[in-house]
Amino acid sequence: MTTPPLMDLIDGQRTPPTIEMGVWLENPNTGERLQQQMATDSDGVEKALAAAWRVHSEGTWANLPLEERAGYLARFSQELDKRKEDIARYESLTTGAIIGVTSMLNIITTGAWMLAIQQMQSGWEKQTLPGPNNHTVEVLHKPWGPVLALVPWNAPAPMAAHKVANALAAGAPCILKPTEWASNGCDVFSEAALAAELPAGVFQIVHGGSSVGGVLVKDRRIKSVSFTGGLTGGRAIAQACATDFKPAQLELGGNNPVIVLEDADLDEAAQGVVNLLVTLNGQWCRALGRLIVHESVHKSLLERVFGILSMVRIGNSLEYSSQMGPIIHSAHLAKLQGQLATLLKYGGKAHSSSKLPRTKGNWLAPTLVTDIDPKYTQDEIFGPIGVVHTIKNDADALALATGTPYGLEAYIF
Repeated sequence: MTTPPLMDLIDGQRTPPTIEMGVWLENPNTGERLQQQMATDSDGVEKALAAAWRVHSEGTWANLPLEERAGYLARFSQELDKRKEDIARYESLTTGAIIGVTSMLNIITTGAWMLAIQQMQSGWEKQTLPGPNNHTVEVLHKPWGPVLALVPWNAPAPMAAHKVANALAAGAPCILKPTEWASNGCDVFSEAALAAELPAGVFQIVHGGSSVGGVLVKDRRIKSVSFTGGLTGGRAIAQACATDFKPAQLELGGNNPVIVLEDADLDEAAQGVVNLLVTLNGQWCRALGRLIVHESVHKSLLERVFGILSMVRIGNSLEYSSQMGPIIHSAHLAKLQGQLATLLKYGGKAHSSSKLPRTKGNWLAPTLVTDIDPKYTQDEIFGPIGVVHTIKNDADALALATGTPYGLEAYIF
């Protein structure tokens, strides 16, 4: 399977981005070159900004009757639904996530629009409150202006749908910059937008890395930013938005604790640990970070975990029989291997039981690291690697669970 050329959507026109970024994307299943990263040139970025500002300043989108705006969103969802198989294949091919998962995530890609419509129809745009002297005060919720949506590479299309649908529902034009590492699934949005006959400039797509993202974030015509990604990018965006007091919604990952106490159902806990390790190949913000286990069940739990992992089928991300796929890119694989080596350097012991394919590709077995001091397990590992710490009581569990700078989710058995 190959990927189509990347396409911008700027002011109602689809055109290819023209700047070669010098980095080749890979087929993670084989390691072969897939497509070169491309970026939108400065003229294209400016045209997108100007179009978004025109739509906002003229009110051509925000002032549409609510039901008419909802109709556009419904048609957008319907057009995405017609293309959901393409989106799932592109996301599997470019990210390494198995086709069974990317197909399932299309529930979000198409469904986020309907949730946004429900919010629109709930009456949140207009409220009435009692005012002074027996007068009624109307409170109108109006869009602040153009929204910039920045999505990461582990599940680009579903996250893009969440961000774009809610921006458009609020009456704000939206510019989407998908990750430069996996843009093809998001590019299908441009086909859907045109098929849904969305007015020009209401929704646009540009491409590139941090340089393009930086120009967009800093531009005063962008009035709010939604970013999901890494800590470094989040800090840069927060600092840039602070200059103009621009609201930024940031979701920057986690180092999630999984706590297994002495009265846990160990079969259930073991399956939960495995699910958190292998879902999206461990490349997701809700993945297992620290496995915190009561010392009395530590051995029994790990035996169950590695028993299940030994039966996990790691294979081609485009095959429905695969239960886990490859790491997205050889550069990310090397980073994960370096993080694992660092844990071993500090005394950790690596354990894995899954069989890897005997083919070229970015393969990495789900791995748990034991016997490691918690001071070396502070940071997120964005892959199928977790660390194990034992505890004597609930107080130990709480201290370890809250003992990192990250907070996103926690799981308790």
